[in-house]
Amino acid sequence: MSDLRLNPFTLATFAPEGAACFAYDREAQATGIVHFGIGAFHRAHQAWYTDHAMSAGDRDWAITGVSLRSGAVAHQMNPQEGLYTVTERASEAASTRIIGAVLDVLVAPYEPEAVAAALAAPATRIVSFTITEKGYCRAADGSLDPALAGEESVYPYLQQGLRRRRDAGLPGLTLMSCDNLAENGKQLARLMGEYLQRSDPALLAWFEAACTCPSTMVDRIVPATTADDRDAVAETLDGLRDEAAVLTEPFSQWVIEDCFANGRPAWDKVGAQFVADVRPYETAKLRMLNGAHSLLAYVGLSQGHTFVHEAIGDPAIRLLAEQLMREEAAPTITAAPGQDLDAYADALIERFANPALQHRLGQIAMDGSPKIPQRWLETLAANQRQGREAVSILEGIACWIKHLRGANGRVDDPMVRDLQTAVQTDNPITMLFGTTGLLASTWVPSESDRTAILSRLA
Repeated sequence: MSDLRLNPFTLATFAPEGAACFAYDREAQATGIVHFGIGAFHRAHQAWYTDHAMSAGDRDWAITGVSLRSGAVAHQMNPQEGLYTVTERASEAASTRIIGAVLDVLVAPYEPEAVAAALAAPATRIVSFTITEKGYCRAADGSLDPALAGEESVYPYLQQGLRRRRDAGLPGLTLMSCDNLAENGKQLARLMGEYLQRSDPALLAWFEAACTCPSTMVDRIVPATTADDRDAVAETLDGLRDEAAVLTEPFSQWVIEDCFANGRPAWDKVGAQFVADVRPYETAKLRMLNGAHSLLAYVGLSQGHTFVHEAIGDPAIRLLAEQLMREEAAPTITAAPGQDLDAYADALIERFANPALQHRLGQIAMDGSPKIPQRWLETLAANQRQGREAVSILEGIACWIKHLRGANGRVDDPMVRDLQTAVQTDNPITMLFGTTGLLASTWVPSESDRTAILSRLA
């Protein structure tokens, strides 16, 4: 296998025929977007949409990626001058596209001045985020945790960039969260406001007047890329290596609140939806797709499965997933006009069953504590208010507790020490979900809930 890397020179020289390619002059595009958290999901989703929009004629929305900690993505992408591939895998076929929307990647701890300059550049109009739920540095009550929102968080970089824009008389920015948080735009605006209230109250007034934070719903399944995946992509590219290759499913959805401070790309021309209210879509995604994903992860791992398609192929687990989506989650959602939740559940089952994705349950099982409140606990609370049980989610909680106790090996979670202490006590339900528990919420377990979970732990 050749060690020749994908980059603009090798792409022009060897012109691999096995992949489609962007259709614009990259050197003529100004950077209009700075994106924090440039992992595989962003490259398969927001950057993919942006690439299609510029290929369709939109201009000056190229992306500078920012990594908040690891330099791994920069090492993958910068030698390729930002080029990478997205391969869509269905059970019957695969298709690959070379993406040109990302121009460079900065590693924030080593290049803080470059990050600030990118945010303050006149051409920059949008700052977007896929920093995962834990990247927002929230305390248990949802407020900003000052101990977490330190120099390594996103907030100091935003503060510096916004201050430079204000001082230079430049327009404000659109700050756009693309993470799995309910009302993510409102949460980002509130958390940024709390940070600035502490550190720079004068800048807070400008931020509130000049910037916007639209909410979004993002949906595409993106498994971690393996060495075998990269080898397969190299064959498609006639021997060129793509160390930043991304594998995903054919399905993609992006619903965006139409609330921008200074213009926006024509994402709606390439499949995204601009709407006045994202909430019905994000609630369905969080409670149905993400809720079922977490169920498949913890229950599937407990039954010895490795991949999502294996778990959904297990009749007993599929029954639980169907029950969660159709009987426990869907009745708690007020659908938007034309939003068919039953058809959505059908489509999710089909997507989960795609064997070509090789989506690992262990990847989904990571960072359960910031995910479970909105994926499961809000659904439990809604059912409790309506006098219904949610037995499949209770099964999921029991399997999550087993996971925390080490049933599936190493636990990767930002609260791992506190969680593992809690689940080793005589009363793990209260320690986790009681009114003063680690994940205290509007759902307070009833006696029947406690009995159902504890019986599954016996």
